[in-house]
Amino acid sequence: MDETEVEQVTLALLDAANDKDSEVQEQVRKSILTLGKQQPDRVLAMCQDYLLKHPKLVVSHRVVILQTIELIVGCRIEAISYPRIKSIISLASDEMTRSKEVVPDWQQAASNILVAVGNKHINDIMEEILSKFQPGVLPHFFVVQTLASLSDSNVYGMVPFLNAILGTMLPMLIMAKQDNMKWVFSSALCHFSDSILEYLANLDKAPDPTVRKDTFSSEIYSAFDILFNNWLQSRESKLRLTVAEAVGSMCHLMASDKLEEQIPKLIPAMLSLYKKNSEHYVISKSLCQVLDASLNMGSRVLETQLDSLLFALHHQVSASVDYSNPPTVKNHNEVLRCFSLLANAFPDRLLMFVLQRLENSNERSRMGSLAVLRHLINSLTSILENKMLLILASIRQPMADHSNKVKKRVVQVISAMAHHGYLELEGGELLVQFIVQHCALHDSNRRGQKPTDPEEVTNESLRTMCDNTLHLLTTTVGQLADVLWPKLLYYLTPSQYSNATTPLCKSLIVLGNKKKDNQEPSFYIDFTQEVNLPSPQTLLIKLLVNAAFPFNSRGHGAPSLSLLQTLSVNIHRNTEALWEKEIPPLLAVLEESSTETLVKKIWDENLLKLLSKTLAAIDDDKWTCQLAAEATRHLSMYNNALEEKSFLYRCLGVTLQQCFNKEVVKKQLQEILLAARHNDAVEREGVALGVGLCANSHLEGTLTKLDEFGKSDAFKKSPSIFNLLKERNDVELEKVKSTLILCYGQVAVNAPPEKILTRIDQDILRCISKHFNTKVLGIKVETKDLTMKLSLIQSIGLIAKAITECVKKQGYVFSRKQELIAVMLDFIKAESADALRTPVRHLVMSTCANLIPLEPALSENESFDLLKVCVNSVFSLPPETVTPEKSKEEEMLDPSLRKALYKDTLAALHELLKSVLAKDPTPDGLQNVFKHIESWLSSGQEHERERAVTATAHMLAYYLDNLTVKNMVSFHNLGALLGRLAPRCSDPHPAIRAAAIECIYTLLYIQLRYEGFSHDYKDGAVESLLPLKDQLVNPDHSVLYKTCSDLTKVMSKRLPQQQLTTLVFMLFEGLADSQANCCRASTVILNTLLKNRGGGLQELVPEMLEVLHVRLQSITEEQVRVAVGQTVLILASQHLQTVVNTLINQPLPYDSWTSEMWMALGADPMVANQIIEMVMEKLAILAPYVDKKESMLRGGTTKVATNQPLAMTCGLKELLLNGQSQEPAISMFPQLFSCLTIRLGASVGVSAPKDNSSKHTASVHVAGVAADALRILLARAQLDEVMKRLDEDDGWDAMKEPNTHITGVTLLARAMAKHAGPRLPAIVEGLCPSLNNIYECQRITVTAFFSELLNHHVVTELMLIDVLMNNMMERISDPCCTVRMLAVRGLGNIAVGSPEKVNKYAKELLAAMSSGMEEKDDPGKLITLEAMSGLSKVLLYLDKKNVHLLVVYIFMKIKPFLESENDEIRCASIHLMGKLSKFGSGEPVFKDQIHNVLVSLLLHLVDPNPQVVKACKYAMRVCAPVVGSEQITTMFQNHLHEDKSLHYGEFINDLTKYLIQDFPGMLNFYHISVIQFFKSNWSEVRAGAAMFIGFLLGNLPEEYLSHLNMGTITKGLVMLLQDPDPVVRVKAAEAMGHFH
Repeated sequence: MDETEVEQVTLALLDAANDKDSEVQEQVRKSILTLGKQQPDRVLAMCQDYLLKHPKLVVSHRVVILQTIELIVGCRIEAISYPRIKSIISLASDEMTRSKEVVPDWQQAASNILVAVGNKHINDIMEEILSKFQPGVLPHFFVVQTLASLSDSNVYGMVPFLNAILGTMLPMLIMAKQDNMKWVFSSALCHFSDSILEYLANLDKAPDPTVRKDTFSSEIYSAFDILFNNWLQSRESKLRLTVAEAVGSMCHLMASDKLEEQIPKLIPAMLSLYKKNSEHYVISKSLCQVLDASLNMGSRVLETQLDSLLFALHHQVSASVDYSNPPTVKNHNEVLRCFSLLANAFPDRLLMFVLQRLENSNERSRMGSLAVLRHLINSLTSILENKMLLILASIRQPMADHSNKVKKRVVQVISAMAHHGYLELEGGELLVQFIVQHCALHDSNRRGQKPTDPEEVTNESLRTMCDNTLHLLTTTVGQLADVLWPKLLYYLTPSQYSNATTPLCKSLIVLGNKKKDNQEPSFYIDFTQEVNLPSPQTLLIKLLVNAAFPFNSRGHGAPSLSLLQTLSVNIHRNTEALWEKEIPPLLAVLEESSTETLVKKIWDENLLKLLSKTLAAIDDDKWTCQLAAEATRHLSMYNNALEEKSFLYRCLGVTLQQCFNKEVVKKQLQEILLAARHNDAVEREGVALGVGLCANSHLEGTLTKLDEFGKSDAFKKSPSIFNLLKERNDVELEKVKSTLILCYGQVAVNAPPEKILTRIDQDILRCISKHFNTKVLGIKVETKDLTMKLSLIQSIGLIAKAITECVKKQGYVFSRKQELIAVMLDFIKAESADALRTPVRHLVMSTCANLIPLEPALSENESFDLLKVCVNSVFSLPPETVTPEKSKEEEMLDPSLRKALYKDTLAALHELLKSVLAKDPTPDGLQNVFKHIESWLSSGQEHERERAVTATAHMLAYYLDNLTVKNMVSFHNLGALLGRLAPRCSDPHPAIRAAAIECIYTLLYIQLRYEGFSHDYKDGAVESLLPLKDQLVNPDHSVLYKTCSDLTKVMSKRLPQQQLTTLVFMLFEGLADSQANCCRASTVILNTLLKNRGGGLQELVPEMLEVLHVRLQSITEEQVRVAVGQTVLILASQHLQTVVNTLINQPLPYDSWTSEMWMALGADPMVANQIIEMVMEKLAILAPYVDKKESMLRGGTTKVATNQPLAMTCGLKELLLNGQSQEPAISMFPQLFSCLTIRLGASVGVSAPKDNSSKHTASVHVAGVAADALRILLARAQLDEVMKRLDEDDGWDAMKEPNTHITGVTLLARAMAKHAGPRLPAIVEGLCPSLNNIYECQRITVTAFFSELLNHHVVTELMLIDVLMNNMMERISDPCCTVRMLAVRGLGNIAVGSPEKVNKYAKELLAAMSSGMEEKDDPGKLITLEAMSGLSKVLLYLDKKNVHLLVVYIFMKIKPFLESENDEIRCASIHLMGKLSKFGSGEPVFKDQIHNVLVSLLLHLVDPNPQVVKACKYAMRVCAPVVGSEQITTMFQNHLHEDKSLHYGEFINDLTKYLIQDFPGMLNFYHISVIQFFKSNWSEVRAGAAMFIGFLLGNLPEEYLSHLNMGTITKGLVMLLQDPDPVVRVKAAEAMGHFH
């Protein structure tokens, strides 16, 4: 390549080196570097010249060039000629020192060049630098800096010079007055010292092994003297730090005696720096070097400095460490290294110092001391061996610190101590206790607050740390096993450790299982020897109670159970086999459960069963009695956890069941009753459960004890008991009685059935009654205390339940039943009616439901009162969501508790109703219950209706389930019940609707049973009601109509004639229901019912019409409108013309009433048929719109729809909405489709006429109405696929709007061709006449429709092709531009739809397409575009003979479009070019044409438009065989796939190689073509052109260079290097890198 071109390019790159875009700058640098690597001397010379010729170049520009020189030198130092090296050295030296001022970037860049050269030519460099480093003259800052850098990068080269340099430098130090010079000298001395130390450490690799430390000692000491005595005191902190760093490095090189002499001054000076500087890392590092050097030479004076050293270092180690700031972390580590160095030399003094510091209560000081202690324990094991007890004693003080930060450090120290044998020593257990104590920490009370202190240690993080430490000690420190086992068991019982249960259990399980598996004797625990350990009984109780609440205390349930299994033989030898079988399944349940999913009741029962089986297996009464005593003793531990306490009472009950020592049982019961805290409901319940369970084995003893306790001093106001029960007042006394009342109830339920009946009246009820009623002056007074009420109700319920169980086996008359029910009802009446605050209602009703089955039966009046009170008390409650007002005495109920209370109360009522019904399961019995509910069914309150209908459903279901028909009885209340319930099927509330359907379903089955059908008979009609329930979940009107209608059909089928009148009568009442929905349902049910069973209503129709005509305006109910519609239909069948005319004259848009009328007309096919014919006839002859002037002032006209055709279209749309209009719609489909399509064409862009009455434009979308009508027609004709396609493609919206109408019609034609082919001939016939219509809009619509039809083969199959083609040919000369465009499109479409016909019409097609490409009146080039894309399609099928002569002609026509601004035209022209390829293969002329456009296609592969890129890939792939190169053909076909991404750079690189190989003669043509694109409008293409040229040059062999006009290329690239787009500049710079 010509020298001048490379120079021009390099010059341009040097000019661009300071480009404002960083990527361009980077690429320019890369390209200069590439050129420099190829021709280092030449490019370096240019860089030098450039700098010399431009002495005033801006610094940033100089810097880039100097950096580039450094890079070239760095990678090609071997290849650069010696003279060039010399000149580079002198240039860099000059650039570095030209300015006396310090200009860092510039001079640093020059310095870096010298360092890079110095790696190879150190002597030349030193010669140059030392010339500027003359004795007696203060050198340039960067001269010294460069010397420092060289000593770093070339240690072996530099050290031999250092003696001389130091000699010259020493006098200079005194001359340095400015801080920056002092800084650079200090820095250099630091580097020199480090280099010398590295040299000495690797003498085996050094060039001169005779170098000794003392070679430098005296110079280093002299320098040290100046630095230390003068400069270290500087005010500038940066300088002080550098001096300190240098001093640290120099210490190692000083003579021992000199260093020893300096230590007394040096150490204090270094320590004083801590106060003067904020950055401490450098000081600590330097101090560490000083200490290391001093200790290495065995300094004696160092000990005198020890106190001040320790004090300062301790201050440093106590500073906070910020882990996000590395210098603070490094400083901390350096300080710990200092401590290690000192500890090795002075262990006793250092340890005493640290341990004394532990006593200091300052948080930071303690944390520092602990950090040092941990470091020493881990790193100096042997030195500290005889100090372990001392350390162990000293750690106690910080253990008592309240700060979590200190505690965290303590835990770290304990962890270190554990690994070094401290925990086995005496006092080690305190450390274990500390860890456990902090495993039990509770969460910090700081929800979501961010800590202000970044070092803050929360309780959670400290606890996690202790958990992990305990786990680590258990698993990794083997010798600790005997320290931890079994001592950790101690911590399981005290409540302060409860939050540590989970980690404790896990550790104990690991330890226990290990010992058990290894059969170690220490696994077996002797509880008599281990004084502090809880007894086996205590452990069993504790772990069982834990398991009952498995998700408390961080999920302690599973670990507690697992630990029980591990401990088994230690608890009792008989438990092992049982627990191995029983515990794993319990653990499996926990594994799969969560707080929400665990069924607590079943879980508790399983645990109590486990306890019971365990006691049976242990079979040792003494052990069991001790367990009971321990459990009782533990009760008080759970005073703050009443749920757990309640469970413990039950465990106690189960234990006492298995206790055979009656005295023990009595004693424990006495203790339970005395110690219980009766004021708490949960505890009362727990006591009762425990006592009840005990009664299962000890009925006598339990009843005696309860009776004794009831008579004991606890109930007399005597002083002794006052003290015992902590001076209980009356309120508390009531609570104690409540406990006893509950106990009696639980005793009744749990006692053996064969023993209990005899005890109920005498022992149990008598005692309950005695406690409940108090005598004052001999008169009984009932208590007002709610607690006692609730206890009484629950107890009576439990007793009733117990009796019911026993009665199954033996008869029993419960004489006090009525009396108890009366008491219960009084309780309910006393409840407040406006709110549900207490469980009284639900408990009373449950109790009554349990009492009712017992003999004697209730009288009618008693039964009536019971139902009335209960039903009204529950139904009248406010909705569950209403929050009751807070009353004075009571607290507000939690919403979730209130929800549960409501649920329980309603469920209890249902049970009560069933219980009453069970006593009289007859129609009359049913009516007796239903009459209490009936009035609530039509309440205005939704919640009251829902309660009523739900209760009815429960009751009827129960009635049916328990129905036995002995003789044929009439179900006489069926009609009345159906009449009340049927309208509810349409209630606004879904739950009511569902329940109502259920009721009707059940009622009809009850009727069937009364008719004699068996109980398992399934009736088809009645079964069909079940699916209706689902339809009612979220009903729209049509579903509702259908459901009510189906429901009525079923009812009318199954309804005896004598019940019909009642039902109809009830339904009339239903019309005035409080709910509009239900009125609607009544109408529908009536209509359907009368249609099926009534008849003879004809004469009433006129009257009904008249009444409804007036009311319709205000009625919105769907079903009522349907009734009106049917009436209208009758009228229409008699007076069609009148009805239609009346409806047409209604104002537009139609209101829903008119629409409904029209729709009704579609219900009768004959009527619909007549109307459709009438409308089509009118639409064909009436003008669709008139042109009206917009205003007098502005010109222009607006299309306004004419009234009648619009009204008819609207009516037709509504009529077709009726599903019954399907038959006429199908029979007249082609005519109606054509009519509506043409109507749609004439409606697009047309506005609605003014309303005659209001003079405002009617709000009707004219085209929208036609489109909707057409859509409904398709639906009626069952062309679902057509509709589906149009819906998916939003075709309907497109058709309505002027700018998308053609697209919409195209979509319609496409869908019809694909899915309704057979209907097309008649449609085409109907549409053809409109092609000559005067309305342009209609011609456009029909041409668009036909044009798309030609896209589908079906038109050939239906023999429509000729008709359509002829029509298209005619339209080619239509005056309307859009019609012409559509005609060209249609002609092109034949290639897709009927390719076999293409050659038949070849001549016409080619002529039409050619003229299309030359179309002059083509504003958006749309016709041109269609012509090109049509020709592309047609060419696929044309015979070669038909096209042969035209190929080059068409090619020439296309070529100008390749660079069109319009993306679509570019795309179409490239596509067409691809299609032409098959006609040109083998033609030399065509090959030339391809080569002509090849460059254009290649560059458009990076076109900004992705479609153009795809087209280029396609065209090049299909033209590949014509190019005339096998390699290029293969490459195009492999890489140019439309859907694959292309790595353009690699592709063009490879392509240029093949072009050079296969077409060397055309290189001149190619590169000239490419250069033309340097001026392209698209930056992507300009960038591509630059790349193309770059790769062409990069791959071009020397001999072909003459083919290229390098001058033009160079000029072009230089121009592109100034392009506004940075991407282009980058590519131009990259291309320039290939000029070598």
